[in-house]
Amino acid sequence: MTKSELIALIANRFPQLVAKDTDLSVKVIIDAISDNLAIGERIEIRGFGSFSLNYRPPRLGRNPKTGAKVQVPKKYVPHFKAGKELRELVDLS
Repeated sequence: MTKSELIALIANRFPQLVAKDTDLSVKVIIDAISDNLAIGERIEIRGFGSFSLNYRPPRLGRNPKTGAKVQVPKKYVPHFKAGKELRELVDLS
């Protein structure tokens, strides 16, 4: 599902909401999640899951084309862990 499909689904499910308001709401939620991850905070949505950052230490990698050794710097990557209710819902289907 894409962001525009999510906006359309919410707008159809709640006809009292204007599509413009639905669009803004979805964008604000996604921006809030992104902004909090950018400053290193963890986000937890009960029943859905949590977003956090995983640290990847620096390592020595290889260029697949040339085989030359390449230093890969440390980095933080976003990580999503599904909540219990979401896992159980997915297991049923």
